[in-house]
Amino acid sequence: MINNKNDFINRFKETSISFIGKSYSDLSEYECYILLCEVIKNIAAEVHTDNRETIKKDDSKFLYYFSMEFLIGKLLNSYLVNLGIKNIVDEALTEMGFSLDSIEKLERDPGLGNGGLGRLAACFLDSLASLRLNGMGMGVRYRFGLFKQKIVDGEQIEVADNWLDKGYPWETKRDDRAVKIKFGGYVDREYKDGKISFNYKGYDEILAVPYDIPILGFNGDKVNKLRLWYAQPVEENFDLAAFNKGHYSKAVDYRNQIEAISSILYPDDTNQVGKKLRLQQEYLLVAAGISDIIERYRRRYGDDRWLEFDKHVTIHINDTHPTMCIPELMRVLMDELGLEWDDAYRITTNSIAYTNHTVLPEALEKWPIPMMKEYLPRVYMIIEEIDRRYHNKFNMANQHEADLLRHTAILWDNNVHMANLSTICSFSVNGVAALHTEILKRDTLKEFYELMPEKFNNKTNGVSHRRFLLSANELLTKLISDAIGDKFKQDANCLKDLLKYEDDPAFLDKLSKVKRENKIRLAEYIKEHNDIVVDPDSIFDIQVKRIHAYKRQLLNALRILNIYNEIKSGKITNMHPQTFIFSGKAAGSYAYAKKIIKFINTLADIINNDNQVNKFMKVVFIENFCVSNAELIYPAADISEQISTAGKEASGTGNMKFMFNGAITLGTMDGANVEIFNLVGSDNIKIFGLRAEQVEDMRRCNNYNPNGIAENDSRIKLMKEQLVNGFFDGYNTDFWDIHDSLFNYGDEYFVIADFDDYIKKHFELIDMYTNDRQRFNKISLVNIANAGFFSSDRTISEYFNEIWNKQK
Repeated sequence: MINNKNDFINRFKETSISFIGKSYSDLSEYECYILLCEVIKNIAAEVHTDNRETIKKDDSKFLYYFSMEFLIGKLLNSYLVNLGIKNIVDEALTEMGFSLDSIEKLERDPGLGNGGLGRLAACFLDSLASLRLNGMGMGVRYRFGLFKQKIVDGEQIEVADNWLDKGYPWETKRDDRAVKIKFGGYVDREYKDGKISFNYKGYDEILAVPYDIPILGFNGDKVNKLRLWYAQPVEENFDLAAFNKGHYSKAVDYRNQIEAISSILYPDDTNQVGKKLRLQQEYLLVAAGISDIIERYRRRYGDDRWLEFDKHVTIHINDTHPTMCIPELMRVLMDELGLEWDDAYRITTNSIAYTNHTVLPEALEKWPIPMMKEYLPRVYMIIEEIDRRYHNKFNMANQHEADLLRHTAILWDNNVHMANLSTICSFSVNGVAALHTEILKRDTLKEFYELMPEKFNNKTNGVSHRRFLLSANELLTKLISDAIGDKFKQDANCLKDLLKYEDDPAFLDKLSKVKRENKIRLAEYIKEHNDIVVDPDSIFDIQVKRIHAYKRQLLNALRILNIYNEIKSGKITNMHPQTFIFSGKAAGSYAYAKKIIKFINTLADIINNDNQVNKFMKVVFIENFCVSNAELIYPAADISEQISTAGKEASGTGNMKFMFNGAITLGTMDGANVEIFNLVGSDNIKIFGLRAEQVEDMRRCNNYNPNGIAENDSRIKLMKEQLVNGFFDGYNTDFWDIHDSLFNYGDEYFVIADFDDYIKKHFELIDMYTNDRQRFNKISLVNIANAGFFSSDRTISEYFNEIWNKQK
């Protein structure tokens, strides 16, 4: 470890010679960055070596967390904070002629995730290490991430996120742990000595190569790892003859086809080619990960303790993408280790736990049976047998049981239903917020809850307060530390000690000044990247998340259009200035979400260039939302927009990150907003709109009429007309599809129904900010003080104690 400035300087100089091959004084700034990462990695390796000895003596379960996304963000600053050496390193680098701030800016955001699912997984890894728990992440090393979002003429353009173009200094390639993966072919049954064996023949084979990233816990005394798998050919198949004939692309075609499997996150699956690639990608993760787990288990326990596997290992699948862990683990246990079906099934179902992340039935993953049979024949055979045995438990002569089976069968309508497979074969099924779990029980998975209620439990999501408070908001961290000490850095519940300052005007004023400094920092970013000047004394009203109809960025945009209309008409003549900030990506194939982005940016162009209006409001869309710009956005927010249709958002984690940074939630009673409401009380949050049960009642009764509301509300009627009457003609677009979704196709997400209450609650917050700033600041403090519940440390402790470490 590094204990002082001289320790660091000596290690830095020594590593410069051994790793870079030249004196530190000759290093470029980028070489200095690479070298600094190497020094931190070496510290992590030393701690990890000690960990391995600890694990040998520790017989608690080892967790393997499978996720298609790990949105880890930049690591350098986070690891310096976790190691407690940031000030030492800053001083040492300055003495050696470098700037830590400049060096940190050279780091790239890894393209390993998209939104909340991946950020959650990254927070969980941080908490696992910080709580000194034994576990590791299993993911995919995407060559180009999801995509890099560009906004061109107001529209989203997707370009490749070439985040690995200069390499990635945090990763270590582990060729010695590479795994061969089989696709296609057929399964040949053989009978010998009264037993059936299954031989895989005629398959194509690829190599899954792992890359390890160290995960340093807080205080730096525990290091776990994130293992990412990358697809490569088993043997190089360079077509020299084609190359010599000038067919250069054909010469490397085989390698390109294999590497395509791990090229991008979530390849477009609206066509068969994309579906196949996505299936291969998920199986790459699962097959490589399970093989690795088996090998690690063998090294620790030998070859005679497979029947105890479930007592020592928990495999957690984050959403349905890694569901094939179930048949793959059974395949390995039976085909490679020789266990019988009953033992393999018992071990598997006692080892695997499942987190559901959606209440939307259309979002529950399924695969066409013919495709799975073709590309994963043995995996499909095992799924088919699991489904057959599950069917046998039902009496089809009984109508109720027949209905239960129809809703819970794995194979149905020529598809493999992955959520059903996950629920049947996992020993635990959890939702990620109290409301979400209740909706799973009574709606999305209600038949399963009737059949196996003991499996269901709730684990409300959490976020890493060390990343999104300590690392992202140093000014607020210092203010809190000066007031209540440093214990909150380890235990976020200690933030409650801030409540003794809720009526202290001097402290609330300091809190307000910290917020303003963070707004200045974000305003500088906006000026640099958007060329828009925003006022740090305006109210920063922010909605950042994946663009989706149910998350209702459209409701926010209509609110902005309404304010514009009322300023232009003279109904609003004076208003505290507001800056409305959006950020988030739409899926490349999601045309409606991309049209919402266009709508927001068109409004921004109109408003920001209208001198009658722009003195009261500005609109900004920050392109390419990622962890690094999120760390600028969350600390600067006055108002946190969490406005999804009640009953549709599983949890949300942005709401928690905003809360840790003192933003006040303006939202619906949806997802974890419910828990925020219960923690801070009705006076310290602004809730509007329909509740989940009211939404369902209106759906069931089919009595919702957005056109009727528009006829009786002149504000909505005007906006309805503006969408299609030429108001936007100068912007080379029309918004008929938005108009029709709201007024001709039923307004599926109740945007119009919630509009009036949304406007009222928004202006209540504006009035408070304008006329009672001390009360606004007090509410901000109350939110920070109660945010400790949303630390991922709490979430992981619940997972560990109530799911992962339970002995069967």
